[in-house]
Amino acid sequence: MSVTSLPAAADENDRPETLLPAGWPRPKGYSNGMKATGTVVVTGGVVGWDANEQFPDTFGAQIRQTLSNIREILAAGGAHPRHLVRLTWYVTDLDAYRANLKEVGRAYRDEIGPYFPAMAVVQVVGLVEPKAMIEIEATAVVPTDA
Repeated sequence: MSVTSLPAAADENDRPETLLPAGWPRPKGYSNGMKATGTVVVTGGVVGWDANEQFPDTFGAQIRQTLSNIREILAAGGAHPRHLVRLTWYVTDLDAYRANLKEVGRAYRDEIGPYFPAMAVVQVVGLVEPKAMIEIEATAVVPTDA
């Protein structure tokens, strides 16, 4: 699978503010909270299928496709991954998620970049699409003057 480069960031200063309470350790790969003002762009639950509604066979490939799909939805709404304030991940197999953390991290960096919004990962019994192993909801805030 080829890696699609992220669009160039027009202004890295138009990112939401990361919230880190005094004395708390800096989290790795996510933020505890975010603060932003602007136009809200929200996705529904996005799964890892392609434009023909075909799923890759592996957990890692579905993660990559899901993140790519989110990036495309954000772009359609005038947002960039740097505008993300929240990602909620629903996985059908938390052990598979943990076993693939390096691949998950690589896919995240390739598709989303160095932007780490508030995140939660939740294991669920199943998803509406039977072949889906992951579903992610995303929220972004584009500054009004961006």
